Amino acid sequence: MSKKITVLLIDDSAVVRQTLENILGSDPDIVVVGAAHDPFHAAEIMKHIVPDVVMLDVEMPGMDGITFLGKLMSQFPIPVIICSSLTEKGCETTFKAMEYGAVDIILKPRSGAKKFLEEYSVRILDSVKAASKARVSRIPPPGVSRLYEKLTADAVLAYPEGRAMSRTTEKVVVLGASTGGTEAISRFLMDLPRDAPGMVIVQHMPEKFTTMFAQRLDSICKVEVREAHDGDSVIRGLALIAPGNRHTLLKRSGARYYVQVKDGPLVCRHRPSVDVLFRSAAMYAGANAIGIIMTGMGDDGAQGMLEMRRAGAYTLAQDEDSCVVFGMPHEAIKKGGASAVVSLDRIPWALFEHVA
Repeated sequence: MSKKITVLLIDDSAVVRQTLENILGSDPDIVVVGAAHDPFHAAEIMKHIVPDVVMLDVEMPGMDGITFLGKLMSQFPIPVIICSSLTEKGCETTFKAMEYGAVDIILKPRSGAKKFLEEYSVRILDSVKAASKARVSRIPPPGVSRLYEKLTADAVLAYPEGRAMSRTTEKVVVLGASTGGTEAISRFLMDLPRDAPGMVIVQHMPEKFTTMFAQRLDSICKVEVREAHDGDSVIRGLALIAPGNRHTLLKRSGARYYVQVKDGPLVCRHRPSVDVLFRSAAMYAGANAIGIIMTGMGDDGAQGMLEMRRAGAYTLAQDEDSCVVFGMPHEAIKKGGASAVVSLDRIPWALFEHVA
């Protein structure tokens, strides 16, 4: 028998704790080993058992989740999933948690959390399983400087046979990531010069968080970073982040690349979907596109990257050693979609060697 994934819940709401226990208990591969009402209670539980995954609220009395996370990740790192309320303040706090090493975010509304979480149960189970495979590292405590070291896409965009865009001098980059991707994308963009090729990025992340993600990246990168809006041009020196809960596609009109932001069904259980972005790049950019797939659980982007490569695009997959979760890149490599497999630190170099 395979070992079950052990989970510790930390939330001051008894209703949320019970709801999550019921959801996780419905999966035969997962067992809840403790449910704490605050970090102090959680610390007592962890003296006796160390879970594979922690699900952590951020707003609790006594000690907030961010403080607890900082202590945990600096002393004994464990994959942590943040449970956050869908508020602007909650987004800011939760995004700080991602910087401190949390691997994923589960949203919960201020009211009606029980019904919301039950409807979100598949996503919660997927998140826990992804987190259990994540490789997390000890980080300095908060305040200390840190060094940066299933539907298919057919549901949104039908792919016509035999179509590929002719090559031009202007390149466009499309990038997809999931678990561990916020850190990977940050490191990648920070290494790019101000005149880097225009790019469109899908990071699996809930709505509202993508706005904060783009703002944070814009404050630390040489390139401009913005959340994408329908019709935005894709130009040199600009990276567009797909908004949470909306599919984002690359389109072309003459020599101009732009994005289409639209609703649609979940693709590979995600919206936005990397497969949808990559397919659009295969169709409208062809050999002018460069595709990059980074750390993440599942196979979103694998088929789309194969379509890009067949259309003449140059494609890069992050290697296993530098991934938090080697799911999405592994599936793309298995399908034959990757032109090259490189470490995270080498991706900018591989990109510019090809652009040059």
